[in-house]
Amino acid sequence: MTHQIMAELVLPPASPTMKPWDDGSTSPQTDRFARQQSLVPQTPLQAIQATVIGLGAIGRQVALQLAAIGCRKVQLFDFDQVDHTNRTTQGYAFREVGIAKVWAARTQMLAIEPDMRVEVVEDRYRAKYAVGDAVFCCVDSISARAAIWRSAEPRCRFWADGRMLGETIRVLTVADAAGRTRYPATLFAQSEAQQGRCTSRSTIYAAGIAAGLMLHQLARWLRDLPVDFDTTFNLLAGEYTVA
Repeated sequence: MTHQIMAELVLPPASPTMKPWDDGSTSPQTDRFARQQSLVPQTPLQAIQATVIGLGAIGRQVALQLAAIGCRKVQLFDFDQVDHTNRTTQGYAFREVGIAKVWAARTQMLAIEPDMRVEVVEDRYRAKYAVGDAVFCCVDSISARAAIWRSAEPRCRFWADGRMLGETIRVLTVADAAGRTRYPATLFAQSEAQQGRCTSRSTIYAAGIAAGLMLHQLARWLRDLPVDFDTTFNLLAGEYTVA
Protein backbone atom coordinates (compact mmCIF):
# COMPACT_ATOMS: atom_id res chain seq x y z
CA MET A 1 0.00 0.00 0.00
CA THR A 2 1.34 3.42 -0.92
CA HIS A 3 1.31 6.19 1.64
CA GLN A 4 1.88 9.82 0.78
CA ILE A 5 2.55 12.45 3.41
CA MET A 6 2.64 16.21 3.18
CA ALA A 7 5.30 18.31 4.88
CA GLU A 8 4.30 21.63 6.38
CA LEU A 9 6.94 24.23 5.66
CA VAL A 10 7.13 26.93 8.34
CA LEU A 11 9.20 29.97 7.42
CA PRO A 12 10.77 32.27 10.03
CA PRO A 13 9.52 35.85 10.25
CA ALA A 14 11.19 38.27 7.88
CA SER A 15 14.27 39.97 9.27
CA PRO A 16 14.81 43.71 8.84
CA THR A 17 18.12 42.88 7.15
CA MET A 18 16.49 40.56 4.59
CA LYS A 19 15.78 42.01 1.15
CA PRO A 20 13.11 40.72 -1.25
CA TRP A 21 14.27 39.32 -4.56
CA ASP A 22 13.74 41.60 -7.55
CA ASP A 23 13.30 40.44 -11.12
CA GLY A 24 16.60 42.01 -12.07
CA SER A 25 18.65 40.59 -9.20
CA THR A 26 20.41 37.28 -8.78
CA SER A 27 17.80 34.59 -8.20
CA PRO A 28 17.59 32.74 -4.87
CA GLN A 29 18.25 29.49 -6.76
CA THR A 30 21.55 30.77 -8.15
CA ASP A 31 22.55 32.21 -4.79
CA ARG A 32 21.84 28.90 -3.07
CA PHE A 33 24.67 27.19 -4.93
CA ALA A 34 27.20 30.03 -4.72
CA ARG A 35 29.44 28.36 -2.12
CA GLN A 36 29.69 25.02 -3.92
CA GLN A 37 29.75 26.10 -7.55
CA SER A 38 33.50 25.47 -7.98
CA LEU A 39 33.15 22.01 -6.42
CA VAL A 40 29.83 20.67 -7.73
CA PRO A 41 29.18 21.83 -11.31
CA GLN A 42 25.47 22.50 -11.71
CA THR A 43 25.15 22.02 -15.47
CA PRO A 44 26.23 18.35 -15.57
CA LEU A 45 24.54 17.66 -12.21
CA GLN A 46 21.18 18.91 -13.41
CA ALA A 47 21.50 16.92 -16.63
CA ILE A 48 21.63 13.54 -14.88
CA GLN A 49 19.13 11.38 -13.02
CA ALA A 50 20.34 9.75 -9.82
CA THR A 51 18.93 6.49 -8.46
CA VAL A 52 19.15 5.61 -4.75
CA ILE A 53 18.47 1.95 -4.00
CA GLY A 54 17.76 1.37 -0.31
CA LEU A 55 16.73 4.17 2.05
CA GLY A 56 18.24 2.93 5.28
CA ALA A 57 21.04 4.60 7.22
CA ILE A 58 23.25 5.47 4.23
CA GLY A 59 20.59 5.71 1.52
CA ARG A 60 18.46 8.32 3.28
CA GLN A 61 21.52 10.49 3.86
CA VAL A 62 22.49 10.15 0.19
CA ALA A 63 18.99 11.18 -0.90
CA LEU A 64 18.96 14.29 1.29
CA GLN A 65 22.45 15.31 0.21
CA LEU A 66 21.47 14.94 -3.46
CA ALA A 67 18.59 17.32 -2.83
CA ALA A 68 20.87 19.76 -1.01
CA ILE A 69 23.53 19.93 -3.74
CA GLY A 70 20.90 20.53 -6.43
CA CYS A 71 20.32 17.23 -8.23
CA ARG A 72 17.08 17.85 -10.14
CA LYS A 73 15.95 14.28 -10.85
CA VAL A 74 16.18 11.52 -8.26
CA GLN A 75 14.62 8.06 -8.18
CA LEU A 76 14.13 6.24 -4.85
CA PHE A 77 13.73 2.50 -4.24
CA ASP A 78 12.75 0.88 -0.94
CA PHE A 79 10.05 -1.56 0.15
CA ASP A 80 10.22 -0.89 3.90
CA GLN A 81 8.38 1.36 6.33
CA VAL A 82 9.87 3.58 9.02
CA ASP A 83 10.02 2.09 12.51
CA HIS A 84 11.17 3.58 15.80
CA THR A 85 14.75 2.27 15.56
CA ASN A 86 15.10 4.16 12.28
CA ARG A 87 14.73 7.45 14.14
CA THR A 88 18.07 6.88 15.87
CA THR A 89 20.23 5.28 13.21
CA GLN A 90 18.64 6.68 10.06
CA GLY A 91 17.29 10.08 11.11
CA TYR A 92 13.62 9.59 10.31
CA ALA A 93 11.16 11.66 12.34
CA PHE A 94 8.71 10.40 14.98
CA ARG A 95 5.78 11.47 12.79
CA GLU A 96 7.13 9.30 9.94
CA VAL A 97 6.90 5.99 11.85
CA GLY A 98 4.67 3.64 9.86
CA ILE A 99 5.15 5.61 6.62
CA ALA A 100 6.90 4.06 3.62
CA LYS A 101 10.54 5.19 3.60
CA VAL A 102 10.38 6.33 -0.02
CA TRP A 103 7.55 8.77 0.75
CA ALA A 104 9.11 10.00 3.99
CA ALA A 105 12.43 10.66 2.24
CA ARG A 106 10.69 12.31 -0.71
CA THR A 107 8.89 14.75 1.58
CA GLN A 108 12.15 15.77 3.24
CA MET A 109 13.89 16.17 -0.12
CA LEU A 110 11.14 18.43 -1.44
CA ALA A 111 11.34 20.50 1.74
CA ILE A 112 14.97 21.16 0.77
CA GLU A 113 14.31 21.70 -2.94
CA PRO A 114 10.64 22.03 -3.94
CA ASP A 115 11.41 22.23 -7.67
CA MET A 116 13.16 18.89 -7.99
CA ARG A 117 11.51 15.76 -9.38
CA VAL A 118 11.51 12.74 -7.06
CA GLU A 119 10.21 9.42 -8.40
CA VAL A 120 9.37 6.82 -5.76
CA VAL A 121 9.19 3.06 -6.19
CA GLU A 122 7.79 1.38 -3.09
CA ASP A 123 9.40 -1.96 -3.92
CA ARG A 124 12.71 -3.76 -4.00
CA TYR A 125 14.80 -2.91 -7.03
CA ARG A 126 14.05 -5.40 -9.80
CA ALA A 127 15.52 -5.84 -13.27
CA LYS A 128 12.31 -4.58 -14.89
CA TYR A 129 12.89 -1.10 -13.47
CA ALA A 130 14.90 1.56 -15.27
CA VAL A 131 17.73 3.33 -13.45
CA GLY A 132 19.38 6.71 -13.79
CA ASP A 133 22.83 7.74 -14.99
CA ALA A 134 24.22 7.60 -11.44
CA VAL A 135 23.25 4.70 -9.15
CA PHE A 136 23.82 4.69 -5.39
CA CYS A 137 23.57 1.16 -4.04
CA CYS A 138 22.73 1.37 -0.33
CA VAL A 139 21.44 -2.10 0.49
CA ASP A 140 22.63 -4.24 3.39
CA SER A 141 23.63 -7.58 1.88
CA ILE A 142 26.24 -8.74 -0.61
CA SER A 143 23.76 -10.94 -2.46
CA ALA A 144 21.44 -7.97 -3.04
CA ARG A 145 24.33 -5.86 -4.29
CA ALA A 146 25.37 -8.58 -6.72
CA ALA A 147 21.86 -8.92 -8.16
CA ILE A 148 21.46 -5.16 -8.53
CA TRP A 149 24.90 -4.79 -10.12
CA ARG A 150 24.20 -7.45 -12.75
CA SER A 151 21.05 -5.64 -13.83
CA ALA A 152 22.02 -1.98 -13.42
CA GLU A 153 25.67 -2.00 -14.51
CA PRO A 154 25.03 -1.94 -18.28
CA ARG A 155 22.55 0.93 -17.85
CA CYS A 156 24.40 3.39 -15.59
CA ARG A 157 27.49 5.53 -16.07
CA PHE A 158 28.38 6.02 -12.40
CA TRP A 159 28.00 3.51 -9.56
CA ALA A 160 28.63 4.06 -5.86
CA ASP A 161 28.25 1.26 -3.31
CA GLY A 162 28.16 2.26 0.36
CA ARG A 163 28.92 -0.37 3.01
CA MET A 164 29.04 0.14 6.76
CA LEU A 165 29.38 -1.99 9.85
CA GLY A 166 29.65 -0.16 13.13
CA GLU A 167 32.22 2.58 12.64
CA THR A 168 33.90 1.07 9.59
CA ILE A 169 32.83 2.54 6.25
CA ARG A 170 33.67 1.32 2.76
CA VAL A 171 32.72 3.08 -0.46
CA LEU A 172 33.30 1.46 -3.85
CA THR A 173 32.96 3.66 -6.93
CA VAL A 174 32.81 2.64 -10.59
CA ALA A 175 32.94 5.16 -13.41
CA ASP A 176 35.20 3.56 -16.03
CA ALA A 177 36.01 0.25 -17.68
CA ALA A 178 38.73 -0.61 -15.15
CA GLY A 179 36.28 -0.20 -12.27
CA ARG A 180 33.68 -2.35 -14.00
CA THR A 181 36.29 -5.10 -14.24
CA ARG A 182 37.43 -4.79 -10.61
CA TYR A 183 34.08 -4.38 -8.86
CA PRO A 184 32.71 -7.96 -9.24
CA ALA A 185 35.64 -9.25 -7.16
CA THR A 186 34.22 -7.32 -4.16
CA LEU A 187 30.95 -9.27 -4.37
CA PHE A 188 32.13 -12.25 -2.37
CA ALA A 189 29.73 -14.98 -1.25
CA GLN A 190 27.31 -13.92 1.46
CA SER A 191 28.64 -16.72 3.67
CA GLU A 192 32.06 -15.03 3.59
CA ALA A 193 30.72 -11.63 4.65
CA GLN A 194 31.50 -10.28 8.09
CA GLN A 195 28.66 -11.16 10.41
CA GLY A 196 26.19 -8.34 10.84
CA ARG A 197 24.18 -5.98 8.67
CA CYS A 198 24.04 -2.22 8.42
CA THR A 199 20.76 -2.32 10.28
CA SER A 200 22.22 -4.29 13.20
CA ARG A 201 25.21 -2.05 13.99
CA SER A 202 25.04 1.50 12.73
CA THR A 203 25.03 5.14 13.76
CA ILE A 204 23.70 8.16 11.96
CA TYR A 205 27.06 9.93 12.14
CA ALA A 206 28.82 7.08 10.34
CA ALA A 207 26.01 6.97 7.77
CA GLY A 208 26.38 10.69 7.15
CA ILE A 209 30.11 10.28 6.53
CA ALA A 210 29.51 7.34 4.17
CA ALA A 211 26.97 9.35 2.18
CA GLY A 212 29.35 12.30 2.05
CA LEU A 213 32.11 10.11 0.64
CA MET A 214 29.73 8.81 -2.03
CA LEU A 215 28.63 12.33 -3.00
CA HIS A 216 32.27 13.41 -3.11
CA GLN A 217 32.94 10.71 -5.71
CA LEU A 218 29.91 11.90 -7.71
CA ALA A 219 31.31 15.44 -7.67
CA ARG A 220 34.68 14.17 -8.90
CA TRP A 221 32.97 12.34 -11.76
CA LEU A 222 30.95 15.42 -12.71
CA ARG A 223 34.21 17.41 -12.85
CA ASP A 224 35.86 14.75 -15.07
CA LEU A 225 38.28 13.82 -12.31
CA PRO A 226 39.28 10.19 -11.61
CA VAL A 227 37.18 8.56 -8.91
CA ASP A 228 38.62 6.53 -6.03
CA PHE A 229 37.64 2.93 -6.63
CA ASP A 230 37.87 1.68 -3.03
CA THR A 231 37.76 3.97 0.01
CA THR A 232 37.77 2.63 3.57
CA PHE A 233 37.40 4.76 6.68
CA ASN A 234 37.74 3.17 10.11
CA LEU A 235 36.51 5.86 12.48
CA LEU A 236 37.57 4.09 15.67
CA ALA A 237 41.13 3.46 14.47
CA GLY A 238 41.38 6.79 12.64
CA GLU A 239 42.43 5.06 9.44
CA TYR A 240 41.53 6.33 5.95
CA THR A 241 42.60 4.15 3.03
CA VAL A 242 42.16 4.63 -0.71
CA ALA A 243 42.92 1.78 -3.11
